[in-house]
Amino acid sequence: MRIRLFTPPGPLTYDMLNQRQLTLLKFRRHKLAVAAAFLLAGLYIMALFSPFFAPYGKYERNLDYIYCPPQKLGFDRETGLHAKGLRRMVDPVTLNSYYEDAPENNAPLGFFVRGVPYRLWGIFPTDRHLFGVDTGRIPDFKPGDEKRFVYYMAGADKFGCDIWSRIVQGSTISLSVGLVGVFLSFVLGVVIGGISGYCGGVTDTAIQRVIEIINSFPQLPMWLALAAAVPADWSPLETYFAITVTLSLLSWTGLARVVRGKILSLREEDYAVAARLLGAGHGRILFRHLLPAFASHIIVTLTLTVPGMILGETSLSFLGLGLRPPVVSWGVMLQECMNVKAVIDYPWLLSPVLMLVFAVLCFNFVGDGLRDAADPYASK
Repeated sequence: MRIRLFTPPGPLTYDMLNQRQLTLLKFRRHKLAVAAAFLLAGLYIMALFSPFFAPYGKYERNLDYIYCPPQKLGFDRETGLHAKGLRRMVDPVTLNSYYEDAPENNAPLGFFVRGVPYRLWGIFPTDRHLFGVDTGRIPDFKPGDEKRFVYYMAGADKFGCDIWSRIVQGSTISLSVGLVGVFLSFVLGVVIGGISGYCGGVTDTAIQRVIEIINSFPQLPMWLALAAAVPADWSPLETYFAITVTLSLLSWTGLARVVRGKILSLREEDYAVAARLLGAGHGRILFRHLLPAFASHIIVTLTLTVPGMILGETSLSFLGLGLRPPVVSWGVMLQECMNVKAVIDYPWLLSPVLMLVFAVLCFNFVGDGLRDAADPYASK
């Protein structure tokens, strides 16, 4: 026989909501955090379908447009929306290259255009791109003209590669490093911190001394030392996982201390003592009763850790000790910026920095919103 509980008429009030509903409600009131969460979702969707969002392949070169500046957009009745054409010229005296307007090279643009063939996730063959040069609208288009009619939204690098396409496809690695690294940090921090707080005594003391030793090392030199130990002949995939593990091994200590402190305050609560008296095992008490009690705080800590992971990979790759070409990531792309003259002459090479700052700010705003919503009973 089912018993239906009495439901009061009318809309639910604040006092009728459970903790999960209160947390979600409080987070939704943080407008900046909600907007940042949607932007982050857009970034990861872009990374997941990066070949579709990139108008060119990440290794596609066009030597006729070396260091091409970002092209401007134009609109007219004949061509419609188009990228204003440029022509590369060489100064006969200084031998420096420069670009001048070339209206005959105006490239009509469109959405869902055909371009460089690729395999989405290495499985589905296609040649559709979200936007790019619509060759079907170019009169008398001949094979080979695709090198002439181009659109470099963020400019081109020293090899004539489209910087925007490389930024989009490099986001797959730069953004996934944070998630994979945080997952490893979560496992280490929760398990080690939970054991330390639950067991106490000699076990707690030994674990805390190990954490203090790890935290006493300067972070950047430790990253450099561990990254330099990666063999240079490793494949890009092996190097990727090595860098991810390296970042995880140095970032789990903060979460472990948070978990330890919470476990110390909760292990003597009535529900924990009752579970112990009923014969529940230590693992069940720790992972089924104590850890879920402050899961929101763990989520906040992890959210604020992801930007550090992304910045760590970018720093190592920028210094040449992390990921290396032909792998494309934001840090690898910034290696060109080590030449100050190149940055002064071609400032668009710093475009990956803008994406990096944008992603880190979004993570920080989401973390702030989750931190405010983690304790919904603090204030109404």
